[in-house]
Amino acid sequence: MISCRISKLLRDAGGPMPLELDLKIGKGERLALYGRSGAGKTSTLRMLAGLMKPDAGQIAVNGQCWFDAAEGVHLNPGKRNIGFVFQDYALFPNMSVLENLQFARGKRRNPGRIAELVEIMELGELQDSRPGRLSGGQQQRVALARALVSEPALLLLDEPMAALDPEIRHRVQDYLLNAHRQLGFTLVVISHDAGDIFNLADRVCVMERGIVTREGTPDEVFLSRASSGKFQFIGEVLRLEKEDLVWVVTVQIQSQLVKVVVLEEEAAGLAVGDRVRVASKAFNPILSRLNPGSI
Repeated sequence: MISCRISKLLRDAGGPMPLELDLKIGKGERLALYGRSGAGKTSTLRMLAGLMKPDAGQIAVNGQCWFDAAEGVHLNPGKRNIGFVFQDYALFPNMSVLENLQFARGKRRNPGRIAELVEIMELGELQDSRPGRLSGGQQQRVALARALVSEPALLLLDEPMAALDPEIRHRVQDYLLNAHRQLGFTLVVISHDAGDIFNLADRVCVMERGIVTREGTPDEVFLSRASSGKFQFIGEVLRLEKEDLVWVVTVQIQSQLVKVVVLEEEAAGLAVGDRVRVASKAFNPILSRLNPGSI
C-alpha cells in the first residue's frame, strides 16, 4: 500500500500552480495518471521516486516512510526499489544497450531476465550499440527493459509507449501485464493515450492543475454513454469479451473508447490490434474489419 499525501508549489506557463495530492495506491495495483500537459503528473512521479522533494506531507510505502516533511525524512531514490522510465529515457550514454541492462539488474536479480527482455523488446541486434546511435523508439524500448530488469516493487512509467509502433506497443503491453502477474509490482503510468491506459491500468486518476478531479476504472472514465444518430468512424480493437451469445468489442477511436456488441460470427474474424470501421445501421452500431491499406 502506498499512502501519498503531499503538496508542492509548481510553476507552469500560467504562473504558480499548487499541487495537492492525497493518493492511496494498493499493493500490486495498476494506476494511470491522465490529464493535459502541465497538470502535475510527471512531478508526482518524480516525488514518488525521490527525485523531487515535496514541500509538505508524507509518503509511506508498505509501512516504510519514504518522505515526511515534519520529521525531515527523504529516502534516497536508490533505496526505494523502483523502476522509472523517463520521457527523455535517461540512458547511460557511455554504456552499450547490454551494459545499461546489466548495470540496472544488479548482482542478485534473475540472470535470465536480461535475455528475456532483449527478445521481447527486439534488442538483439542493438545490444552492443550505445544510446546515441539509437532511434527514439529504440531508446524507449531499452529504457523499458532497464526499468523492468531490476524487478522493482514500484514501476513508474512516463509516456512509456509514445515512440513505439503499434505491433511493438501491443507486445510491450502484453509483457508488462505478464511481468505484473509474475512479480506483483505496483504500477503507476502516465499516458495521453486512452488505449494504453485501457490496456495497462485498472484505475485512472484524472489530474487538472495539480489536483485529482476524477477517478474510476478506465471504462468509467473513458467510455461515453451518450448516444448519437448516424455515424461512421475508424478505430482499433483493444479488447474482445464473450458475454452469453454475443461478443463485446472495445474500440479506440482517436482518444475515445466505445463498446460495440456484435454476434459471434462477426467477432470471429477480429483480433486485438485490428483496424475496424464502426458505423450505424438503423441506429444500431455495426463493426467491420478493414483490410491492410484500407481507408
